[in-house]
Amino acid sequence: MNHNSLQDVLINPQDWQAQLDLGFEQQHGKTVLAHRRHLGPLTVQRPFYPEGEVCHVYVLHPPGGVVAGDRLAININAASHSEALVTTPAAGKFYRSEGKLARQSVALNVAADASLEWLPQETIVYEGAQVASEVRLDLAAGARFLGWEVLALGRPAAQEGFTVGEVGMNWRIFRAGQLFYRERLLIDAQAFAANWGLNGHSACGTLFVYPANAAQLTAVQALIGENTGQGVTLLDDLLICRALDARADRLRDFFQDVWRLLRPEVIGREACAPRIWAT
Repeated sequence: MNHNSLQDVLINPQDWQAQLDLGFEQQHGKTVLAHRRHLGPLTVQRPFYPEGEVCHVYVLHPPGGVVAGDRLAININAASHSEALVTTPAAGKFYRSEGKLARQSVALNVAADASLEWLPQETIVYEGAQVASEVRLDLAAGARFLGWEVLALGRPAAQEGFTVGEVGMNWRIFRAGQLFYRERLLIDAQAFAANWGLNGHSACGTLFVYPANAAQLTAVQALIGENTGQGVTLLDDLLICRALDARADRLRDFFQDVWRLLRPEVIGREACAPRIWAT
């Protein structure tokens, strides 16, 4: 697994270097946050249990935004038979850069017969930001996963697009230690505006579901219907749903609809939205 040591993030003392390690285990009939360690401005609130055994955790970044040179690392381990849902209380923000990269890495490890839901609120990337983001997902046999990544580029309400800047996104998904799926996405001003790219849409996102089947693919296709800017595919037993929209809130609402639709079969529980989503 791609864990960074706490010493590794101490690169430049003038920049924010932050790391958060979380470990979930099943104890006495429910999942507990058995391990937590943080360095710098990344932390979590106390666990919540709105649905009994499942552990809900909110990841906090008190500075409220990421600037050039900052480096954030989040490592989450879901041990066998644990059930965890991880989200954020607000949108993340990456601010304008004069050239230096802001980096974020997320490593998610889901053991046999465990379930993990990685459901952060959207990431707002300001015009002129330089961002490199990487997510590594390791799935053991019998693991279950539902997760998404939503980007909001520029600030349309402030008449700001994305004419300057660059976002590099990298997802790697492993099954039983073998690389199964890799996705690399580079968004710059040209890709933001072009009809082969985002065609000016300020919000884009990808949702992953594992394991999935043809019936669930059909169900999501029916949910999409004739809507434009939304699509879904099934690669072996990995369901991949994508969306574009002019508004991040509408895209997030669509992903939440897909989550509610598929969670009962994939995770084995009816949808129970984190309370923070309603605030």
